[in-house]
Amino acid sequence: MRTALHEGLLCGDLDQLETVRLTGTRCRDCGEVSLGERNPCPNCGGEAVGAITLAAEGSLWGFTVIRHRPPGEYPGPEPFQPFGLGLVELPEGLRVVSPIAADLAALKIGMTLKFEAYARATPEGERVLFRFVPTR
Repeated sequence: MRTALHEGLLCGDLDQLETVRLTGTRCRDCGEVSLGERNPCPNCGGEAVGAITLAAEGSLWGFTVIRHRPPGEYPGPEPFQPFGLGLVELPEGLRVVSPIAADLAALKIGMTLKFEAYARATPEGERVLFRFVPTR
């Protein structure tokens, strides 16, 4: 049985990863777009919000490289490998913090990235996570 990283963050069939996308909400009163399912609107407090599927592509707005294993129960690959952590700007105007699966030397502000869902085994079962990868 697969479960999402967080309830209300992903939409699509978790058993068919190519169908999985980020979900969000758009407020019909003020137009604010938020990541995940939210009610009320975090901007105006209105309750006229509706679920939307967020774009599968965005651009790299900013990034850093994580070169040391994060403390605590790090869920990443063992042995630890440095990875990019970026702020991906989606066409809806939302910026999402996400791991970036790419050659670290190739990371450039403004590069086009696409959403990718993947599954990782945990003691509780498979967890569906996400990252962004370069488009080519």
